[in-house]
Amino acid sequence: MHSDFMKVAKSGIRLVGLFVLSCLFQMPVDLFAQVSFEEAPINYNKAEPENLITRLQKKMNQGQIKLDYIRDKGFGYLPSVLKSLEIPVSSQVLVFSKTSLQVRHIDPQSPRALYFNDDIYIGYVQGGAVLEVSASDPKLGTVFYTLDQSQSAKPTFVRKTFQCTQCHASSLTQGVPGHIMRSVYPSPDGMPVYREGTYRSDQSSPFEERWGGWYVSGTHGKMRHMGNMIFRKGDSSNNLNRERGANAVDLEKWFDTEAYLGQHSDIVSLMVLEHQSKMHNLISRAQFEGRITVRDAEVMNKMLERKASFQSDSTKRRFESSAYRLVDHMLFADELVLKDQIEGVTSFQTDFTQSGPRDRQGRSLRDFDLEQRLFKYPCSFLIYSESFDALPRPILDVVYRRLWEILSGKGDPKKYAHLSAADRRAIQEILLETKPGLPDYWKL
Repeated sequence: MHSDFMKVAKSGIRLVGLFVLSCLFQMPVDLFAQVSFEEAPINYNKAEPENLITRLQKKMNQGQIKLDYIRDKGFGYLPSVLKSLEIPVSSQVLVFSKTSLQVRHIDPQSPRALYFNDDIYIGYVQGGAVLEVSASDPKLGTVFYTLDQSQSAKPTFVRKTFQCTQCHASSLTQGVPGHIMRSVYPSPDGMPVYREGTYRSDQSSPFEERWGGWYVSGTHGKMRHMGNMIFRKGDSSNNLNRERGANAVDLEKWFDTEAYLGQHSDIVSLMVLEHQSKMHNLISRAQFEGRITVRDAEVMNKMLERKASFQSDSTKRRFESSAYRLVDHMLFADELVLKDQIEGVTSFQTDFTQSGPRDRQGRSLRDFDLEQRLFKYPCSFLIYSESFDALPRPILDVVYRRLWEILSGKGDPKKYAHLSAADRRAIQEILLETKPGLPDYWKL
């Protein structure tokens, strides 16, 4: 860096500006709790989104698609929205803790329903004024919308920014606009008992800390979770009886399931949601950090009269930090080892596995294991997503190189010990046949 300073000094550029910039380059990215997504080059609040919701709205405006309104049971536009976006009803999961936008309508007898596919999340609340929507946008990460549940001649998805990001952009979402999946101790009215603490729910979470404030239908053997339970007077986090909510295949004893499109909150759907929601957050973070790093590198190269394509060691480290974090989650490096068989109770497993590409041997990254881990071939299915492909080229280059190294047996053997030689070979073979755009060195 000393020689860089001298060059700048000779060119008449103020050293103090470069010093600040060079310090930013040397500080680890992980020190920043939140990415500056409201400023250039991201401009999250001002930039025009381009995602499945904006495309659906365009078709609606042009009369190519019409949303049907269902008065029965107050579903409103929900069934038609799910159909238009190809979101299966079997993805339904139910959360009854008061931890979201329309909190006044949510309680253990009236849980909030969530539906999702690879790119879209839809929230439905009985008696709620709006459908809550979030979409994975290739450039802006998670973008939030609402759809008024009152019948209209021109139903419109309305984008929300500050109203959502004040809660959905924190360390819980990787510092970018994103999704939060939390486990709480819910009181009889659904309000979290915060004095007992809360937990994250993701693929690394201890099983016994998952899904507090959620309904869970399905079996899981001797493992125990926090779902299907109310935290009552006399309970504490130390004496919680998890037997009350274990291995439930019927939720009717807790609330009226007929008031929903589906009658379950499938355990497999919950586990996929845990992986996918964090994966989307990490893709968003890598997108933002990558673009910010490219911007900063361009400024530095111009100031130092270097080639525009030059990457300093600090620039490379910033790209690697984002990419490695993403790859670790993609390959389930921190996934909890299951101690018993997981079995869902809906068609979700079939619906989910049928919607992705397969290689010539019939293998897919969407195939489930559910005995020791979630997937048979532990590499995220979101590698096929538009948001993944839209990652800045320098980030994508590092992600592909890192994946190739690990799958070729050259990665950290301890961190990736969960991947056997057969696992690595199978994932590599599946990707070579099903994932367009892989670098040429993958094929050697």
